[in-house]
Amino acid sequence: MTDEIFRKDSYRKECDAEVTAVEGQAVEVDRTVFYPLGGGQPGDTGSMSWPSGKARIVDTRYGESGEILHLLAAESPLPPVGETVHLALDWERRYRHMRMHTAMHLLGAVLKYGVTGGNISSDKSRLDFDMEDTVDKDAVGEALQALVAADHPVSCRWISEAELDANPDLVRTMSVQPPRGKGEVRLLEIQGVDLQPCGGTHLRSTGEVGKVRIGKVEKKGRRNRRVNIHLDD
Repeated sequence: MTDEIFRKDSYRKECDAEVTAVEGQAVEVDRTVFYPLGGGQPGDTGSMSWPSGKARIVDTRYGESGEILHLLAAESPLPPVGETVHLALDWERRYRHMRMHTAMHLLGAVLKYGVTGGNISSDKSRLDFDMEDTVDKDAVGEALQALVAADHPVSCRWISEAELDANPDLVRTMSVQPPRGKGEVRLLEIQGVDLQPCGGTHLRSTGEVGKVRIGKVEKKGRRNRRVNIHLDD
């Protein structure tokens, strides 16, 4: 299986790796800094280069057996199996995803309702909440920005699946459960603010989120409110 460097260090922008499999335009390597689509967060994009070629990585996804696939642009050159390649992220895009994902956890800490869905992009992100109440955009925005300004430390740690079973309240998402089968589950902790399972890439502190704004609030059913957020750089 691929060594998931992004799980241990979300700030790594590049790495060298060995190609272990090539099928069509999908390339598998033994280690990567590229995050694969999952948990509402898009797959990373960037470049793959080797002595005789260079290709554009247009997406990163899990394969049917759980392998991480780097999807190269159509008709791009392909590295041979066994070749050493250099992987480099589109860092600005990834970093915005990190800011957005961390901000979404802060939004969930402000609106303490069950989460029914979510999606992240570099332009705007959203969380869907199991709630009938109306949302005071100004109050939520002020509370969200206060958590950013407080610069809370952000870290990740692992617990066993048995520990998660003993603490079911850690899971805020109502429609999706954390992936199981590896014996451990990764927790994201925003010190004093949030603690829940999450496999995404995050910041080191909430202060890095920057200025975040509450966007459109949509009613998606009697018990569902969709709250959009934007980064104002």
